[in-house]
Amino acid sequence: MVPDVSTGSDTRGLIVYLFGPGRRDEHTDPHIVAAWDMAGAPDPGRDPAATYTQLAKRLDTHVDLRTRELGGKKPPQHVWHCPVRTAPGDRYLTDAEWAEVARRIVHATGVAPEGDEKACRWIAVRHADDHIHIMATTVRADGRRPRTRRDGQRAQAECRKIEAEFGLRRLKSGDLTAPRTPTGAERAKAERQGQTVTARHWLREQAYAVAAAVRTEADYFTVLQSLGIKVKTRIGPETGDVIGYSLAAPGDTNAAGEPVWYGGSKLAPDLSINRLRERLSDQEVADHPRYVADPTDPWRHTTTAIHAARTVLDSGDDAAAQGYLAAFGDALYNIASATTGPHRAELRAAAMAFNRARRSATRADHQAATALRKAAKELAYASSEPGGLAIALLFATVHLARAAAKWHEQRGHEQQAAAAEEAFRHLQAGYQQAAAPVLADLARRAPRAATARRFEQDVRATLPDHADRILADPTWTALTTTLAQAETAGHKPRRLLAKVGAQRELDSAERPAEILNWRITAQPNRRTQAARSRSTISGTSARSATPHPPVAPVATRSEEHGRHR
Repeated sequence: MVPDVSTGSDTRGLIVYLFGPGRRDEHTDPHIVAAWDMAGAPDPGRDPAATYTQLAKRLDTHVDLRTRELGGKKPPQHVWHCPVRTAPGDRYLTDAEWAEVARRIVHATGVAPEGDEKACRWIAVRHADDHIHIMATTVRADGRRPRTRRDGQRAQAECRKIEAEFGLRRLKSGDLTAPRTPTGAERAKAERQGQTVTARHWLREQAYAVAAAVRTEADYFTVLQSLGIKVKTRIGPETGDVIGYSLAAPGDTNAAGEPVWYGGSKLAPDLSINRLRERLSDQEVADHPRYVADPTDPWRHTTTAIHAARTVLDSGDDAAAQGYLAAFGDALYNIASATTGPHRAELRAAAMAFNRARRSATRADHQAATALRKAAKELAYASSEPGGLAIALLFATVHLARAAAKWHEQRGHEQQAAAAEEAFRHLQAGYQQAAAPVLADLARRAPRAATARRFEQDVRATLPDHADRILADPTWTALTTTLAQAETAGHKPRRLLAKVGAQRELDSAERPAEILNWRITAQPNRRTQAARSRSTISGTSARSATPHPPVAPVATRSEEHGRHR
């Protein structure tokens, strides 16, 4: 059951909407199911003689009295509005049950506490099977305003109790860090325009993708504009610095033909200018090379940093862990952007799903996760996808997403845990699509039997407790090819197996050979490293700042983004 509190100043206008046909003729049988006084509330839905104006005047009685006391000035935002909707698949609620829901909501939020004879006037209108609209005029009979602080959170808490008592689907508790849900008007506008997502949702995903790739605040705005997004900044009068910004989607205008602006913090809490500055550093760009000596470095560095993130999640340092989860959210966007192949859609979906898991009430220590964020930004400049190494990185993201879900669950972050689980499912599907042909190719190119037997002896010598399970794993044959490649690259098989086997425990691994395969794949080529260390790079080599990463739009608004969270 989902409540959605908002305020306004037009009593009659909201009544007209509630009892009208709806924007798409979706309202059926509008009528009042509960009110401050059922006998004193005219019901235009059931009484032909009742008018919208009559009902508005009855609701506004206390507001009008207070307006006269204020010399004709109406109290600001005096109309309180709270639609309450059941979840898809929930059972049908009767009018009497919806009336009880409404009374409990106005009591819990402080609009009309039970037994308070001077409480605000309110009504609950039902015009569909799955929801009601509660509206109130927030001036009490004694002229005071009601105590509605944190009313949205209080309404959510009451809905969780109602779900349990009414046998409805139990939704997950929030912590006030979720982004704003698109309004009904925004959704209707998207439908009219043939778009699968609202402008608000599309802008949020573009902003996340760009913020993940760029290194400076200036680049953030420049790249957004290069994607056709309008940018409007707010400048502080004293300092001349940017203190806020708003974005408008291409072609998204109001009735007057003006752009529809959305502030950064209104798109998502961590897209405010201050939260962005915590993640962006002007110093990074000066040290960025135009090219990377080894094109596999961005993939390997990111894989290493993601493995380190697993350790931080287990460390007990919640601020650092939250910083790593935020950086991991950025990494997912850049991995999807740098990836080719049919699994790219799953990676994009994972990045968008993980947005809800990247922030919680725990304040993030972004500095702790600098290594992961810098490594992930390198992917925005990567020119190619290095085969197996890219799969190794994807394999690491699957395990970190699952660890993130567990971390949030242990701390009671229900919505974040669910979001991380959804991202995990997308990453797992993407990994399976990408890994299957690569593992099959490795198995096809397996070394001769004598070499495989030698590697078997190496496994039994270095990982005796896991050897039988490793050798019985269906991917063992693929692992022998990877071991042969690593040996050619200058690694000692036994030393390498001991190293990667100690990175994390293998007891709970269902396919330990597969885990070892990708851990070994992520190891650097020792012969290449040695050659690079012997070479001398002149001071005039191509080391200069690349102005902007080649950021591509996440998707057009007409493409399917997946379910909005």
